[in-house]
Amino acid sequence: MTETTAAVELREPPPREVTGGQAQLGRVSDFFLRSILPLVLALGTGAIILAAIGVDPIQYYKDVYSGGVQFAAWQDSLMRVAPLLLIAVGLIVAFRAGIWNLGMDGQFLLAAAVISGLGSRFEEHLPNTINLLLLSLIAGAVGAAWTIVPALLKARYELNEIITTLMMTFIGINLAQILVKGPFQDPTTTTPQTRAFDFTALLPSIPGTESTSRRWPGVHVGLLVAVAAAFVVWFLMSRTSLGLRLQVLGASMRSARHMGLDVPRLIIVAFLLSGFFVGLAAATEILGVKGYQRADWNPAFGLWVVPLVFLARLHAIGVIPYVVLLSLASIGGDYAAQNAGLTPQFTLLLVGLTLLFMALTEWIARRAAGGSYLPGVSYRRHRAERAG
Repeated sequence: MTETTAAVELREPPPREVTGGQAQLGRVSDFFLRSILPLVLALGTGAIILAAIGVDPIQYYKDVYSGGVQFAAWQDSLMRVAPLLLIAVGLIVAFRAGIWNLGMDGQFLLAAAVISGLGSRFEEHLPNTINLLLLSLIAGAVGAAWTIVPALLKARYELNEIITTLMMTFIGINLAQILVKGPFQDPTTTTPQTRAFDFTALLPSIPGTESTSRRWPGVHVGLLVAVAAAFVVWFLMSRTSLGLRLQVLGASMRSARHMGLDVPRLIIVAFLLSGFFVGLAAATEILGVKGYQRADWNPAFGLWVVPLVFLARLHAIGVIPYVVLLSLASIGGDYAAQNAGLTPQFTLLLVGLTLLFMALTEWIARRAAGGSYLPGVSYRRHRAERAG
C-alpha cells in the first residue's frame, strides 16, 4: 500500500453526493463558522464587557487601530508579527502531526536567554552578519533541544505530551531566569539582565521602512524570515513526502504504524521542527527589537498564538492575516487600555473569548458536517465508537 493511497483511505467519505456549487457554498459557510464567527463573537462580547464597565467600546476599538497603525505604530505591529508568526508555523507542524507542543513559552524564553547571554560575547570576535546568523541558529537549536525530553517520552513510552511539554515550560522559564541572573548577568548593573547588544549590531531594517521618529530605524528583516518560514512550512506539509507522513501520523497513529512508517522518528522530527521555529521566534525578538533580556521578561506569546492556528485551520499561509490582526491588537491594545484606564491584559481577555467561541463553533460544525479540520478528529467516528 502506497503512502498516498493510505492517506486517501484515511479521509472520511462524503455523507452524500453534492454538486460543485453546493460544495463551494459548504466550504464558505464552514470557513465563516470556524474561522470568522469566533472572532466576531469575541469582539462583540468584549464590547458588551467594555460597555458594562463604563467604557465606550467603539472608541476603545478605534484606539486599538490608532495605537497599532497610525503614525509609526505600524512598525511596531509589523515587528510583532515576526515572533508570533514563527511560533504559529512551529505549532502548525506539531499540530498537523497530531502532537500538542504546549511548551512554546519555555522554549522561547530559554532560547532568548541563551543568545542574549552569548551575543554580547560573540559580537566582540565575529563579524556582525555571521554573529546574527550564528545566534539565530543557536536559538533554533535551543528551542528544538528543549523538546527532546517530551519527544522521547512520547515516542518511546507514549506519555501524554501535553503534560510533559507544560512541565518543561515551567523548567525552561525558571532556567532562563537563573541564566540571566547568574552567568549571563550584566556586571555593570544591579538590574537582573544580560548585557545589551550594540544598537547598530541588531538585525538590519527592510529598505523603505525606516523612520526618524522612532528609536529604531525601521522594520527588521526578521519579518521577511517569518513570512518565508510560513511558505516553507506550507510547502513542507503539502508538497513533500515528509509532510504527508506527518499528516498521516496526525490522522491516525495506528494507521501510520500499519503503513510501516517509523512513528517514533516522525514524532521526534515533528517536535524538533516545532521547537526550532519557536527558538527562531526568540531570535527575531531579541536580535531585532530588544537587544537584551531581563529576568522578569516573559511575553507569553505562545498563549496568544494557539487560537490563531486553529482559526487558520492549521494552514501555514492562512495564519498570516490572523497574526497581523493579533499584532495590531496587542500593540494598539496597550494604547487603548491606557486611554480607557484598563489593564493592558484586556487583549488576553479577547484571546480567551476567542478560544471559548472557537470550541463552541467547532462543536456546531462537527455536528453539522460530521468531521473536523483537526487531524484524526471525526464526529461521526467518535459517535460510532461510543455507540458500538
